[in-house]
Parts: sequence; structure tokens; C-alpha cells
Amino acid sequence: MTVALAEIGLPAVALTIIAFLLGMGLTAVVHQMIARAKAKTFQEDLDRQVEGAKREAENIIKSAQIDAAAETIKKREQFAGEANKIRAELHETEMRLTKREDGLDRQAELLQQRENALKQQHQEAERRLHNIGQREKQLSVLMAQQKNQLLKITAMDINEARELLLKRLEDECEHEMSSLIQRKLEESNEVANEKSREVISAAIQRYAAEHTCEVTVSTVEIPSDDMKGRIIGREGRNIRAFEKATGVDVIVDDTPGMIVVSGFNPVRREVARLSMERLIQDGRIHPSRIEELVAQTKKEVNLKLLQLGKDAAVETNIRGLSNKVLSLIGALSYRTSYGQNVLRHSVEVAFLAQVMADELGLDGLIARRAGLLHDIGKAIDHDVEGNHPTIGANYLKRFNESAVVLNAVAGHHGDVQPDNPYTPLVAAADAISASRPGARRETLERYIKRLEKLEEIAGGFKGVQNAYAIQAGREIRVIVSADEVDDESAVKVARDIANKVENEMTYPGEIQITLLREVRCIEYAK
Repeated sequence: MTVALAEIGLPAVALTIIAFLLGMGLTAVVHQMIARAKAKTFQEDLDRQVEGAKREAENIIKSAQIDAAAETIKKREQFAGEANKIRAELHETEMRLTKREDGLDRQAELLQQRENALKQQHQEAERRLHNIGQREKQLSVLMAQQKNQLLKITAMDINEARELLLKRLEDECEHEMSSLIQRKLEESNEVANEKSREVISAAIQRYAAEHTCEVTVSTVEIPSDDMKGRIIGREGRNIRAFEKATGVDVIVDDTPGMIVVSGFNPVRREVARLSMERLIQDGRIHPSRIEELVAQTKKEVNLKLLQLGKDAAVETNIRGLSNKVLSLIGALSYRTSYGQNVLRHSVEVAFLAQVMADELGLDGLIARRAGLLHDIGKAIDHDVEGNHPTIGANYLKRFNESAVVLNAVAGHHGDVQPDNPYTPLVAAADAISASRPGARRETLERYIKRLEKLEEIAGGFKGVQNAYAIQAGREIRVIVSADEVDDESAVKVARDIANKVENEMTYPGEIQITLLREVRCIEYAK
């Protein structure tokens, strides 16, 4: 440009200034253009940034809206869960309250029912008292009228008239008596658990009954009937010497091949049997030889009795017994009660009493000692007056036995009031040993008489049609007329039969009275 200006003839300085000015203008234009471009670029960047900020703001707003919506949903769910939980708790509380309300309603109903029942009972009691009062008045009036009529019409004195009126009154009150018995039985059942031990103890003591041995004879075989004459001796001197030395009776009859030795003392009978057998084997039968053999046999039997007593004491582990007591215990081996060996029975009672004492936390050794000695009186009851419990207790006093054992021996049949827990234990063990199946037996004739007596007693009551003794006399079935005996009177009849059996009969164990009353209605369709 300067060259062009120079060519047109301008001075150099002016040219330079012009060029400078042109350059400045061009520079300003360029700068302006650059500034515009930069401004445009900045505007575009600014627009882009604004646009980006707007989009970012929109994103942030959307994100915030989404987060807010999620938080809202979360809060709603949390609120719904808490609301459901509270609702469930409220429902559960409502159910409990409902149940309590129902329970209270039921209790209120029960209380109301009980109150009504008590009112009814009270009213019934008042009604009964009123009826009883009315009946008493009626009975008083009736008795006075009948008394006057009887005294006027008949020639009875006042005592006979009183008996007749009392008999009639008893018949009229029988129904009331039966009702009273039934109520008393129901009351007894209510307190049975509390009184069971006393009842069982009393019942067991009642079961233990005293018996007499059926076997009182022993037989001795002889080689021939000619020996009978030698045993009798000239004018009976041999048999009299033998009976005097042994204290038994010798029966020589027509029974071939044997003679009979009879006596109530089983030890004497055993001494006589052994002595007779030895005399027959020896062949020398005369009074002096008889006395010699009997004395020798007595010593041997006494030694045997002592050994049997020692064996029983060792078996039951009882110590400190005198030889005299041990000999009496051994003598029980020759004593039987309804076929039961008394020594084995005593050993069994000793162990049974010990087991029961151990179960109850008592001293088993004391119970076992009392059980072994409880029947020792049976070894000497033929020689001493009294029952065997009293005899045994009095004999053991001489040997300083403890008061507990003495009371158990004296009271095991209920003759003495027990003062310790071992006495009813020994009585119970005695009853268990005696009443177990097969322990005792009785003769057929006695057995049949007992059954007949049972049926006779039951058949003697009013309204009884038939009576049958069953289960070997352990139960009696009584069939009564339904027209003469009602349900309440049946209880009284059964109790009266049981009381009469207890008072008039002797029997081991217990007898069950089963009374049957049946009403049969028969019609025919034609």
C-alpha cells in the first residue's frame, strides 16, 4: 500500500502516517472482527453453557423429582408398614379385649348360674325344711290320733302301742333313710382322696382274721396189724405210758396198716410221731423204753426247732433273738393256718412289711423284725389262755423287745390301738400274705356251709328274689324285686346285707355284695 501511495506522489512521512493509520484501521477492523468472532464464539459457548446448564438443571430437577418420588414412595411404604403394624397391634389388642370380654361374660354367666343354683338350693332347702316341719306336725298329729285310737279300740298298753307306731314310722321313713345314705355316700366319695389311707388301713386290719388249724392228727404206718397189740400192751399199759409221756392221744382202730396220733399241740404231735416210729423200728415196746425214747426225741425235736428258728432269723437278717424265742419261731414250722405254714407265713410277712416300710421312708429293719415275730404267740397258744397276739406280746416282754415291736405283735389283728406306723404295716402284710391266691385252704364242708350261710343271709331280706354266692364266696349276687325295692332303697338293702354278713360270719379277706334291680317291660304287638 505504501508503494502505491508513493507512486501517486505523496511524501514519505505522510505515506508512512497514512500507512500507519491504514494499518491501525486494518488492525482495529481485524481486532473488531476477531472480537466479534470471539464474542460470537463466547456467545455460542455461553449459549451452549446456558443450554447445558438448563439441561443439567432439568436433569437435576428430574433426578430430584425422581428421588423425591422414590423417597415419597419409601415414606409411603414405611408409613403403610407402620400403619399395618399398628393396625395389627390394634387388632390383636382388640382380640384380646374381646376374649377378655368373652371370658368376663362367661364368668359372669357362671357366677349367675352359681348364684341361681345357690338360690335354688336355698329354696330347695327351705322347701325341704318346710316339708319336714309339715311332716313332723302331721306325724305328731297322726301319732297322737293313732295312739288314742289304738288305746280306745284295743287292749294294748302304752308300750305295745309305742312299738307298733315306731314300726309303722320306720316303714314310712325308710325312703328318707335311703336318700340320706345315698347323700352320705356321695359326700364320702368327695373326701375319699383325703381319707383313703385311713380307710385302707382300717379295711386291711379287718381282713386279718384269726383261724384255727384244721389238721390235728398224724398217722404212723406199722408193718403189720399184730404191732397194734404190742403198742397197746398188757391191759393198755404201753399206750397209757406213751400218752402220758407225750401228752397226745393214740387212736388204734380197725384201719389196716396205720395208727393215728391226735393232739392240738403240733410239736407234741411231732414228738409222738417220731417216738412211735422209733419204737416200732426198735421193737422193744415197754413203759421204760417209751419214756427213754420220748425224752430223747424231745431233745432232738427241740434242737431241730432251734435250728429252724436260727435259719429263719438268718434268712430275714434278724439279730439279737434269744434261743427261747428262736425255738418258738422254729415251732411255727409245725403250725398251719388253713393249710398255710405259719413259719413261712411269718417270713413272708417280715419281707412284705420291710418293703412297705422302705417305700414309706420308715426303718425296714424294725418292720422286718415285727413281721417275723407277729405270730409267735401261735407257738404257745395251746398252753396259755388268750389270743395269740396278746400271748406273743406278753412273752416277748420278758426278752426286752422294743415297744414298737410289742405294739405291732399285740395289735396286728386290731386288738390293741396302734401307737406307731409299723403296727398297721404288719397288719397289712399279714393280710396280704394270708389272702393271696393259693396261700390258704379250708375244708369242703366248711366252704359249702359258708356259701350256704351267705345265700341264707342275703335271702332273708325283704324284696330279695334270689341270692347266688360266686367267685368262691368272694362275691354274692343279690337279685331284688323292682316292685318292692326302688333305686334308693337298694343301697340300704346292700348295706344291711353287708353289715349282717360282717356281724354273723367269719371269713378271710372281703366279700363283695352286688345287688341287681331290673325293670322289664314286655308288650306284644298283635
